[in-house]
Parts: sequence; C-alpha cells; structure tokens
Amino acid sequence: MNLTNDPIPQLIKRLAVPASVGFFFNTMYNVVDTYFAGLLSVDALAALSVSFPVFFILIAVSAGISQGATALVSNALGADDLEGARDMATQSVIFSLSMGVILMIAGFLSFPFLFGLLGAEGEYLDITLTYMNCILAGTLFFIGQSILNATLNAQGDTKSYRNLLIIGFVLNLILDPWFMYGGIGLPAMGIRGIALATVLIQALGCFYLAWRIACSKLKYPLTLQRWKPNFSAWGQLARQGIPASINMMTVAAGIFVITWFISFFSKEGVAAYGIATRIEQIILLPTIGLNIAVLTLTGQNNGAGRMDRIMEMRKVAMNAGLMMMITGGVALYFAAPMMMRFFTDNEQVSSIGAEYLRIASFTLCSYVILFQTVFMLQGLKKPMIALWIGLYRQIIAPCAVFYLLAFLLDWKLQGIWWGIFGVTWSAAIFTLFYGHRILSRMSEASVQHSKN
Repeated sequence: MNLTNDPIPQLIKRLAVPASVGFFFNTMYNVVDTYFAGLLSVDALAALSVSFPVFFILIAVSAGISQGATALVSNALGADDLEGARDMATQSVIFSLSMGVILMIAGFLSFPFLFGLLGAEGEYLDITLTYMNCILAGTLFFIGQSILNATLNAQGDTKSYRNLLIIGFVLNLILDPWFMYGGIGLPAMGIRGIALATVLIQALGCFYLAWRIACSKLKYPLTLQRWKPNFSAWGQLARQGIPASINMMTVAAGIFVITWFISFFSKEGVAAYGIATRIEQIILLPTIGLNIAVLTLTGQNNGAGRMDRIMEMRKVAMNAGLMMMITGGVALYFAAPMMMRFFTDNEQVSSIGAEYLRIASFTLCSYVILFQTVFMLQGLKKPMIALWIGLYRQIIAPCAVFYLLAFLLDWKLQGIWWGIFGVTWSAAIFTLFYGHRILSRMSEASVQHSKN
C-alpha cells in the first residue's frame, strides 16, 4: 500500500474500514462494562458514568500524543526519511510513558475531590473510587497501547489494532462476569473486577502491538543508546501532541461540565447520559475510521508535498462521513427508546436517555465536519486550532448556554441537550471554514514553490 500514490478512495477504504471495525468492538467493550455494572446496581451504573469524564483525561493524554506521533512519523515516512521516522517512533514511547507516570500520581491525589464535585458521596463515592483507582494503576498500559498503535497507523496499518480490539472484546465478555462474580479460584470482586479485567486486557494488548511493530519496517532499535531521551524530539512531540491532548482533555472537561449540570436534576439523569453517549458512540463509529484515514493520508502526503491529494482526500472522506451520519441519525431518532431499554429496565433512566438521543440525532453530522477538519490540520502540523475550538466547545460556551437554557429559561435537562446541539454545530461551521482557508493557502504555496 503506497499512501502517496495509490488512488485516494481505495486508500480511505483500506485504512478506515479496519479502524472502524476495531473501534466498534472497542465501543462494544464499553457497552459490556456498562451492561454488567447495571446488573450490580444503579449506583454501580452511575459510578461508571460519573467516572467517565475523569477516565477520559487518561484517554486524552494517550490519544493526543498518539495523534501527534502519527502526524510526525507519517510526515517523515512521506519524505522517505526512514531513520527519522524510527527515531520519532522510539522517542514517542519514552515521552508518553513519562507523561503517564505524572498523570498517575496526579490522579491518585485528585480523584476524591473531583468525584465529590460530581455529586458522588457515601457508598456511591466508594464504588466510584474502587473502580477508578484500579483503572489508574494500569495507566502505563493504556498509554503504551495507544502510542504503539500510532507507529502502526503512520505506516497505514490499521488492521493490527482492529484485531487487538476484537480479541479484547471477546476477553472482556469472559473476564467481566468471572472477575465480578468470582469462581474458579477467584473471589467475587464486584465493580473492581470490571476494572481489573480492563487493565489486564490493556497489558496483553501492549505486548501484541510491540510484536506487530517488530515485524514492520519501523521496528524499534534494540540498542540502549537509541532509547535515551532526545529532548529535541520531545519538543516536536510536545508541540504536536500536547495541543491535541489538551483538546481531547477539553472533551473530558466538557463531559465533566455536562455531568455537573445534569447532577443538579437527578442521579437517573447522570446514568441516562452515560448510557446514551455510549449508544451515540456506536452510531459515530464509522467516522472514527475516517478520522484516522484522514490523519495518516494527510501526514504522508504533506511530507511528500502532495497537496492535491490532500484536497481530494478531504472531499471523499467528508462526503462519506456525512452520508453515514444522515443514515445513522434517522435510525437513532426512531430507535432511541428501544436502545435505552436494552441497557436498563429503569423507566426514568430510559426516558431521559431517549430524549437526549433524539436531539443528538440532529447533531451527528456536525461531528464529521469538526473531527475530520481537526485531524486534517493535525496531519498538516497545525494542531493549535483544535485546542481553541475544544476550549470553546467543551467549556466556555457550554457553561453559558447550559445555564441560560437549563436554569434561566427553565428547560431543565432539555436545555442541556439542546445546548450540546447548538454549541457543537457552531464549532463545526467555524472549523470547516478555517480548515478550508488553511488548506487553500498551503496548496497555493505548494504550487508557487513548484513553479520556482
């Protein structure tokens, strides 16, 4: 597979489909956790929901550095700099694990306070801390798996991670009930068992991805000298990855803000939002594969100076994503109550979640526009706009809009749901025009450079 010469539609399909299939199983993995937590109690279900914005900080750091590493390694590969790509891949591992240690220490110190802000107290808080302290102990495995996959993505390999996520889903189906209820030599661990199963699967995944890299052209060097920190490379990774991490972190902050506003109304609302967002993620799954394809293809073709191919790729990927989400939105609108009832038999939780999902069905296309543009800019080594858009979309605008709609206009939970709709669409439209302007300027500069 030649990412700088093969036909764009064919490449998008070959990159996006395995990634989307993999993330489908990743989302179903989370669905399994939600299902088994629901069998324990409403408190356990709410604990998973309330812990998600905090857990997402861990995801944000790993995903942001991973995106930055993918962009830098793919640009080096596009420029035929194999050694530079290998060095950057190696340094990304050291850099990300160092960040993981800092994150783990900060998490243990701050979790009780953060969960208290979200309304967790008493047994509810104890259950939440039991789950998240176990997850946090496996931080290096979460970050390690993400950064190893970045090296594979930069080479156009999205199949290895797909295989890992499928295997992880199957293992989770087995380990969750076993660890939760006990048996075959293990005691019943309740919600701690759900967390322990996740950490174990992440650890196994790290070994698998490291083996896949060892079989690729970017195999990690075995000499100790190559594994010493290179602060110049760390600087590049920081400039490229930290804005993406902070952008992702604003998503965690945004979920925190949403959950905080919902907590003023009911615990059932928090549980409903947690379930509904997982359903929404399932509908959005095909576009996640497209995002990864956009990042990888933009990076390699930018390194090769092929701006014409980036413009073609953007058009093909955007059209595909919008068509998927129009179809998905129709299905989500009509099937929302049935989807919610699959996860809970609590009528109040089901009703609140269905109300959210029907409004969310009109928001889906905005995510395609927003995320594809952000990933394209990341591949062009211009990650900062994502940070500012993230701050607007997740923190600044929601705080004002939710307060206005939910409290001043007394729309209550509906005010939060419609607030998400309005804020997301406004961010998507701005990002679309900004991305078009940046790409047009770079394309003109490339044409001018070739003439000279």
